[in-house]
Amino acid sequence: MVKDIDTVIQYDVSRYRKGITLIEDREFNELVNMSSGELEEWLTEGQSKGSGWSKDDGSGETVGHESGRKIVNILNKNPNKDPGQYDEDDLQHMRKVVSYCKRHLAQEGNAKQNTDSKSYKSLKNWGHDPLKTESR
Repeated sequence: MVKDIDTVIQYDVSRYRKGITLIEDREFNELVNMSSGELEEWLTEGQSKGSGWSKDDGSGETVGHESGRKIVNILNKNPNKDPGQYDEDDLQHMRKVVSYCKRHLAQEGNAKQNTDSKSYKSLKNWGHDPLKTESR
């Protein structure tokens, strides 16, 4: 059971696969506050393709854009967020997403104030819309 001031959520711990904790699953689903459809639509826009570090494979795609595609796949294949349905690749990427979003949200105060900033665009590529106040 996870308990805070406002919420009590019961988790069936037996449904969790080895490798993911209750906290990691919760953090991923809180930080990725865009639906798969919203993220997929964002990834088609030109501004999403040009923000972030370019991959080393010569494709021209950024690391964040590739991450967004992986997040869309994770969300689409497990729409009910059943922790037992994630495979090892999903779990690894979910950890990466949580780490990236937490780090950049702590460092980048500019993302909410300036939607033209690289911070804003990059966070959206990683599934987090800084302008949204609640998880989906």
